[in-house]
Amino acid sequence: MDDTSFFDKLRPRLQGIAYRMLSSVAEAEDVVQDAWLRWHSTTRETIENAEAWLVAVTTRISIDRLRAAKIQREHYTGIWLPEPHVTDYPATPEQAKERADDVSVAFLMLLERLSPEARAAFLLREVFDADYDEIAKAIGKSEAACRQLVSRAKAQLRDDRPRYVVSRETHHRLLQTFAHALQRGDFAAINSMLAEDAVLMGDGGGRVQSFPKPMVGGRRIAQLFYAAALRYKSGLRVELTVLNSQAALLRFIDGALESAQTYETDGERIVRIQIQRNPDKLARIAASFGGR
Repeated sequence: MDDTSFFDKLRPRLQGIAYRMLSSVAEAEDVVQDAWLRWHSTTRETIENAEAWLVAVTTRISIDRLRAAKIQREHYTGIWLPEPHVTDYPATPEQAKERADDVSVAFLMLLERLSPEARAAFLLREVFDADYDEIAKAIGKSEAACRQLVSRAKAQLRDDRPRYVVSRETHHRLLQTFAHALQRGDFAAINSMLAEDAVLMGDGGGRVQSFPKPMVGGRRIAQLFYAAALRYKSGLRVELTVLNSQAALLRFIDGALESAQTYETDGERIVRIQIQRNPDKLARIAASFGGR
């Protein structure tokens, strides 16, 4: 296998690491491109294990970029949310294990609490099943230090992981019903599907109007959705799609993508909503739908 074919075979894994590290499709693509350039400028004889070398390089570049990104996000206008991206459902049990909850928007938000090194160690171990010697080489720490990083990260995230385990089919069915209620502007149906203490978070990035803090309360959120239905009438369209390997909704207004919405449910009601409205973070999704 030639160098280009070998790299392309690993590209999904490298892209997966970079995206989970940075929560940005564009930044992840830049990281993988940087890794590609370094791969082609390095003498092969100096590389003992090519796959481990590429994982290490991608991880180190991601750590450096995340340090810079964290500083920028401290000054972000309003609520910062990860950039969602269009995916398919996992096709195999192996993909389901690697991708589903471990690439959801909710999970990426949790990872923001970790330091760049802890995030890298945790992801490599818990999501990509890397050995500790590989993790140590990737982040430049001892195996003992890496074990400690992973242990602390797991403890830090344990209490805040999603409380409910909901099947893909149940989640899909619930969102499909909710999409129909939104499209009809049926306030009673919308309200009935939201938990009393549901939370909504929106990211406008300072580019479009959004919420400076989370909105709490199922009825308040239902009123917000109902108001949009009254305002835009036939100009509003809601489509069910798959974002980050989970069922999600896209809302179009007068044919233009207005928001990408990801949901957490308990299997019966919606408990949390993340609404991405930042045009920069919607550009790739809009392009994948033909600019609609």
